[in-house]
Amino acid sequence: IGRNGITTNDLNRTEVTEFLLMGFSNSLEVQILHAVLFLLVYLAALMGNLLIIMLTALDAHLQTPMYFFLRNLSFLDFCYISATVPKSIVNSLTHNTSISFFGCAAQAFFFNDLASTEIAILTVMSYDRHVAICQPLHYEVIMNRGACVRMMVISWLSGMICGFMHVATTFSLPFCGSNVVHQFFCDIPQLLSLLDSEVIIIEIGVMVFITSLVVVCFVSVTFSYVSIFSAILRIPSKEGRSKTFSTCIPHLMVVTLFMISGSIAYVKPISDSPSTLDLLLSVFYTVIPPTLNPIIYSLRNKDMKAALRRQYGMLHGYFD
Repeated sequence: IGRNGITTNDLNRTEVTEFLLMGFSNSLEVQILHAVLFLLVYLAALMGNLLIIMLTALDAHLQTPMYFFLRNLSFLDFCYISATVPKSIVNSLTHNTSISFFGCAAQAFFFNDLASTEIAILTVMSYDRHVAICQPLHYEVIMNRGACVRMMVISWLSGMICGFMHVATTFSLPFCGSNVVHQFFCDIPQLLSLLDSEVIIIEIGVMVFITSLVVVCFVSVTFSYVSIFSAILRIPSKEGRSKTFSTCIPHLMVVTLFMISGSIAYVKPISDSPSTLDLLLSVFYTVIPPTLNPIIYSLRNKDMKAALRRQYGMLHGYFD
């Protein structure tokens, strides 16, 4: 086994046993800065999502379909950012960029699994808001507990299937010798640049298929919000319109940023030498959504603020 994690077998072929995650820079100062920034963002994302999980699970006033979906989204975001950022922080602090072949495969699986699940859950949440605002009289019938549970089960299963399809096709193909991944985590597009161009047609097909599903989800989300905004414009109260717009627009912006940046990264031509722009683009679909979602859904939400005050009051009374 070579020092770079590459094995040369008897047939003079190379077999990758580990990968090197090159990240943002080889500079020690930049690596430390990257580690500190990622650590701060990671802690903020963890605290925000754990707070939402706790409040929506404990507070009796938040036992509605909207907060059931939000609890699932927060748990997913907790796992999603944990699949990539901690390893990147450790790599920068230890100046050791290696990750084993199976570790890379596991990271790629969980990342794609959770990313696909997030797209499905965001689509379901937009449908939930569509029904709540456009069909309020039928909301409890349409969004009953059984329907909500089925939607979440389908969302999580769809993510697992997408993750398995990506990993099964990519890691079953022979790598061409280089094991340098120009990314801070094992991202499928960068891994494909290490494969022989003649054998990646299957994985490209998988990427096109899954990206097509993302487009369908994005169209569904867009349709839901067009209907929501149309209903909002019919609200006679200016204050009511402003309140609903301020709730929906940030959500739509994060959904759009997440889906479009991820789709661009997965459908653009594969490059052997990605630019800094490619690395920054990956931040938009790996780090920003799980960090911003708690801010959008808790700090801007009166019900969540009220639930936090109630839980704080109960906790304070318990210790008194």
